[in-house]
Amino acid sequence: MTTSILLVGHGSRNIKGNQEIEGFSAQWQQHNPEWRIETCFIEFADVLLDGGLDIAAEGASRVIIVPLILNAAGHVKMEIPHHIAKARQRHPDVEFIFTPHLGANDQILAILKRSLRQVMTAMDLPDPKTTGVILLGRGSSDRIANGEVAKMARWLFEESDHEQVDIAFTGITYPRLESVVQRQAALGASQIAILPYYLFTGTLIERIKQQVARLQRSYPNITIECGHYFGFENEIGQLLDQRVRTACGDESDTKNQMMECDGCQYREQAESDGHGHHHAHEQHNHTEHV
Repeated sequence: MTTSILLVGHGSRNIKGNQEIEGFSAQWQQHNPEWRIETCFIEFADVLLDGGLDIAAEGASRVIIVPLILNAAGHVKMEIPHHIAKARQRHPDVEFIFTPHLGANDQILAILKRSLRQVMTAMDLPDPKTTGVILLGRGSSDRIANGEVAKMARWLFEESDHEQVDIAFTGITYPRLESVVQRQAALGASQIAILPYYLFTGTLIERIKQQVARLQRSYPNITIECGHYFGFENEIGQLLDQRVRTACGDESDTKNQMMECDGCQYREQAESDGHGHHHAHEQHNHTEHV
């Protein structure tokens, strides 16, 4: 079976954002020379979904569509599937497989933790208990997409000593960055670390820079630093590798999808003490019958 992979980026009015996605695609191709990887965008680019799907389908019996998107909202849930359905009509002999978006998981958490360490270093390693953290996402009308940002904020809180870890959004929904900074300042934060929850640069990243500059002027007694968007972090490529291998049948879905108990400190402690699933199951049954 001849397989091609179509990497789908969001697209930006800022050409640098699209160039970064194309650069990421080229880097991903270098790490996987045996794969055929094509790139397209949802909007604001020359090669959009229909064109990208046609290019990927040419000479292929299977096309794996991989969204380079953090949170699933309208584009992932509606727009891309709609274009895939039309591509199936144009190419009836080609199998089209749509993989999950990047999502909220330990790989994304690792990027956020590293970004936070870098911002704290830039602020000369202040006390985390007096340093507020703000995850700044794009914002969506989809509550699940916004909830994934909130989930990562909570995980970051659980694995750090920061007492204030909040979320903010650049548009569509609330709270916005200015109000969250105001709230953290009122609660006594001496420093604030802003972590952009974005993959690549674009018009919104430029807007964030301007907002942060205004906030720094408005709060001269508080050190406010902004981290970098995700960019070419290794975890992104690893997640995409997993998506492709699962679509090809090389890995099971359950291997790459987190169960409710994955990441649980109690489960990890039990496993380190030599208590496996069977033992825990027996203990649970014993407790129920006592």
